Amino acid sequence: MTRHGHFHWNELNTRDPERARMFYGATLGWAFSEIPMEDGVYWVAMMDGCPVAGIFTMTSPDFDGLPEHWFSYLAVDDVDARVGQAVQAGAELIRPPFEAPGAGRLAIVRDPSGAVLGWITPEADDATGS
Repeated sequence: MTRHGHFHWNELNTRDPERARMFYGATLGWAFSEIPMEDGVYWVAMMDGCPVAGIFTMTSPDFDGLPEHWFSYLAVDDVDARVGQAVQAGAELIRPPFEAPGAGRLAIVRDPSGAVLGWITPEADDATGS
């Protein structure tokens, strides 16, 4: 499992996952496995049989006006407690802690400088293989 305070996972947030898979497959040699989700498919990029990144399709109106981007998640030992500390230290809670089956418990925060980042308490056997 990824240690507290270390980057744990990166995912591409895109409107065109097929184009992204074609690009990263051709340029990096990534293969992809799919994880069915309630509102579509989450793609896990694989390199030499190991998960290296995710591809998330931005379909919700919450993403209107937001450019496609890479999004990072930091591992934390207790997402609920750490989010509370973050808010006390001036962060804004964008998405409260929730369970992501197969991945862990995560939240999304905006730090006092305005940077948005995911915080995750990973499951021991999450999809990243960490």
